[in-house]
Amino acid sequence: MLLPKRTKHRKEFRGRGKGGGKAQRGARIAFGTFGIKSMTYGEITSRQIEAARQTISRAMKRAGKLWIRIFPHTPITRKAAEVPMGSGKGSVDFYVARTKPGTILFEVEGVTEEVAREAFRLAGHKFSVKTRFVSKFDS
Repeated sequence: MLLPKRTKHRKEFRGRGKGGGKAQRGARIAFGTFGIKSMTYGEITSRQIEAARQTISRAMKRAGKLWIRIFPHTPITRKAAEVPMGSGKGSVDFYVARTKPGTILFEVEGVTEEVAREAFRLAGHKFSVKTRFVSKFDS
């Protein structure tokens, strides 16, 4: 599972609102030929990223190359079960990657479009955001 080696602050605020606008950075295919793109705002956990990575590599039968374009930097805290309110913020439970519409999540190269499309279709079910298959050749 992906998690940061070290962070500036151990706990962060959740933030307000949706996140504002479409992705400017990480919105184009940079390394591979085909990619999977986020179509909605959301938080993708490190477990979801790992599950999708395994699904893609199995669907491609370990052929080609895979790039993970997102990283879970943001810590999410949880209080233990049946703990009363108050007495501070909970401990860090897991890490998430915040995505905006248009963010490229994964890229692949070295496989046919049919194989890549099927791999990303299976991987899309692992995410909590809506996704879409994109190609470098699309305008």
